[in-house]
Amino acid sequence: MSASGLISFVGAGPGAPDLVTLRAADRLGQADLVIWASSLVPRAVLAHARPGAEVLDSAGMTLEDVLAVYRAHPEARIVRLHSGDPAVYGALQEQLDWCRAEGRPFEIVPGVSSLAAAAAAVGRELTVPGVAQSVVLTRLPQRTAASMPPGESLGAFAATGCTLAVFLSAARPAALQEALLAPPSAYRPDTPAAIVVRASWPDQQVVRTEVGRLAEDLRATGQTTTVLVLV
Repeated sequence: MSASGLISFVGAGPGAPDLVTLRAADRLGQADLVIWASSLVPRAVLAHARPGAEVLDSAGMTLEDVLAVYRAHPEARIVRLHSGDPAVYGALQEQLDWCRAEGRPFEIVPGVSSLAAAAAAVGRELTVPGVAQSVVLTRLPQRTAASMPPGESLGAFAATGCTLAVFLSAARPAALQEALLAPPSAYRPDTPAAIVVRASWPDQQVVRTEVGRLAEDLRATGQTTTVLVLV
């Protein structure tokens, strides 16, 4: 990372500090400034940062706050740590648009997705011949249905019977279960599912369940963030 002012959007992986890539560790080791989200990335990942690097927690920052930090450090080598892989629900695009508009050099360093870590924790292959040969990464709509493009409903994906990886939806367990079972879903109440909380973190939880018990078991975890549901 030699370019002056380069912003590296780095995938921090699912949580375990030894599941970052060699490139991610290298960028952290050279950064002058690291911005990380304490609620999504364990502090242990920061062990890869060089001593003396400035570290800012973005947990209480807005997008504008983060962009203001970029503006205030035009020559610094900056690492913006994103949980998992930055390309998947990484809130990345607006930052990339800003970099292009401002002529700021940037790079994206891929990371190990929480999907891979969750599958490893469950001990299952996600693409089994004759069962499922497609994996769809999706989520419930946010506050309004307009947040999802037309045709990208959970019901539409459930109708195919593919393996589903459902992100960012644990706060609405009843709505999630209902969407997974509503016609024309190919899933049944006894279709296997798994709830993985904080995949690869020291306090990782794995709950093996079925779609018909999903809402109950999600509530029982007491968690609404860093939760991935596999169907």
